[in-house]
Amino acid sequence: MFDEKTMCLMAAAPAGDVPVGALVFDAAGRVVGRGVNRREADGDPTAHAEVEAIRAAARELGTWRLDGCELVVTLEPCTMCAGAILGARVASLVFGAWEPKTGAVGSLFDALRDPHHLHTVEVRAGVLAEENAALLGTFFRDLR
Repeated sequence: MFDEKTMCLMAAAPAGDVPVGALVFDAAGRVVGRGVNRREADGDPTAHAEVEAIRAAARELGTWRLDGCELVVTLEPCTMCAGAILGARVASLVFGAWEPKTGAVGSLFDALRDPHHLHTVEVRAGVLAEENAALLGTFFRDLR
């Protein structure tokens, strides 16, 4: 469920990193993975919140197959993250703010709902979009 827990994760991103947070919930609704954007802090181009949360969930569950899991993230995933979601077999995605520059789940194109994939991901988009966009907007205003 996309709620204040996820919004609080945004604030937990290291200084200088875009404040994006992600949670993975198992089928029972238990948080099994958490992640924040750590690209700048770690010097790792793959350290997006979604990838970090998926990695943590895989460790927690002892499998790379996140069947029945839901990924909740504050910002629309990019192409890399959409690929990780598909690769991990995440059942559903909920995201907040749209990302018109790099979004790969409806903004630029829709990588997750392409009919050619073997795995289908249920998507709920734009949940608390205005609140998440405002928090991201504050970060970028302060950066400039």
